[in-house]
Amino acid sequence: MQDSLVEYGARRVIITITAILCALLEIVDSTIVNVALNEMKGNLGATLSEVGWVITAYAIGNVIIVPMTSWLSQQFGRRNYFAASVIIFTVFSFLCGNATNIWELVFFRLMQGIGGGALLVTSQTIITESYPIEKRSMAQAIYGLGVIIGPTLGPPLGGYIVDNFSWPYIFYINIPIGIAATLMTLQFVRSPKYAEKRKASDVDWIGIGLLAVTVGSLQFILERGHEEDWFASGMIVAFTVAAVLGFILFLWRELTFKYPIVELRVLKNSNLRIGTMMSFVLGFGLYGSTFIVPLYTQSILGWTALQSGALMIPAALTTAFMMPIIGRLLAKGAKQQILVSLGLFIFFVYSFWGYKILTPDTSKDAFFWMLIVRGAGLGLLFIPITSLSLSTLKGQEIGQGAAFTGMMRQLGGSFGIAAITTFIANAGQKYRNSLISHLDENSFDVQQRLATLKASFVAKGMTPDAAMNAAYKMLDLSVTKQATVLSYMDVFLYLGVIFLVCIPFILFIKERKSKEKIDLSEAMH
Repeated sequence: MQDSLVEYGARRVIITITAILCALLEIVDSTIVNVALNEMKGNLGATLSEVGWVITAYAIGNVIIVPMTSWLSQQFGRRNYFAASVIIFTVFSFLCGNATNIWELVFFRLMQGIGGGALLVTSQTIITESYPIEKRSMAQAIYGLGVIIGPTLGPPLGGYIVDNFSWPYIFYINIPIGIAATLMTLQFVRSPKYAEKRKASDVDWIGIGLLAVTVGSLQFILERGHEEDWFASGMIVAFTVAAVLGFILFLWRELTFKYPIVELRVLKNSNLRIGTMMSFVLGFGLYGSTFIVPLYTQSILGWTALQSGALMIPAALTTAFMMPIIGRLLAKGAKQQILVSLGLFIFFVYSFWGYKILTPDTSKDAFFWMLIVRGAGLGLLFIPITSLSLSTLKGQEIGQGAAFTGMMRQLGGSFGIAAITTFIANAGQKYRNSLISHLDENSFDVQQRLATLKASFVAKGMTPDAAMNAAYKMLDLSVTKQATVLSYMDVFLYLGVIFLVCIPFILFIKERKSKEKIDLSEAMH
């Protein structure tokens, strides 16, 4: 690492803005689509599970490319690779908006994800290397702001666009930003002098293939498992076999090949091992809770996308506020273990709080402080986990370690969302059955409730028979709703328990021997 990449003054500001723009492009784009799924479904004549592919494809593209970024930057020079990624991303954004059927859109999203994967990782490295070592943790905090605020901006922005324009505009909005970012990258970003490039014959093509198969299949299983009813479906079984075989072959290949595409030997480092697992848990919590709160407010409380997106903003601002403070604390030598444990505990408090306040009609104010607590917990987890994982690595290992934590965070998110969706569906069914068994037709309360409902429907001008049917329907709906709320409560409770269980593991991590400052340069991918 030469310090020749450190920039000063206006140039550093411009580079920072470029990198954050690119990271935001990538992150906002992974969540902005969630809101528009209904519109796409109608416009492209697709089923709900087909439309889910729009999200799946993007995630698969992302996850395949992230572990290879540090290698690709060496191969093509960082500036060129970064600019090329932005261009791929922008071109496919345009194509996504123009897609005429669902499978076209899915393919374009896959390509967009492949372009986008690089934006996150490389923009991180670029920001960090533009700052001198003593300002690195601030640089991380600046980057962290983008990463945390991004997913929160997606839904309200998407909601606004879908309400006022049409869904293709959620893709078109990337085009002007992409063009600006490309020009700024080519003009201002510099490439470090890396080791010599590999010849085409030295490239680990088999490794690339196996990696794509393994991670792609895994992501596929996680995203589609619930709709396809897990292992009842031949397709899911086939992909599971592919993922397991691919993984074993990939391990063997990377440990025996001369120039592996992913340097697995870095994982000998125990801090990185624990950090990688923690990143998985962080992804689980970060994406899981970003996914569950809007889902709950929209499906149970009937809010609009814009409202439920706006609900998450104070929490994101809290995290944003925490980031620089945590950066300072780490620079002053605060123990990372303590910060992470504290963060996990705060996350447990948040989850338990969620478990306590959920009802079929929770008010907006009830969520406010709970989400602020979540914001504080995230701030305490994000930077310390990354600096902890990389604290005992050196030089080039840092970039490789960072690719691991980045990939695990992404996979943790998909894992979390898959687990939560499946859990809610199954638990909802279970609770529904147990609630129905308590509804006795002869009980006075039930009859009274039905009579009240029937009377109100008759008053609206229905015939007594139709009114009775409608009353049963209403009762059925409210049972389903209660069952769903109960299963959401369980999700919060179990998430909280997972975070609590992680605390002892964190306290096992060994301290750094030397007191030198941690170079977080490529840490926080």
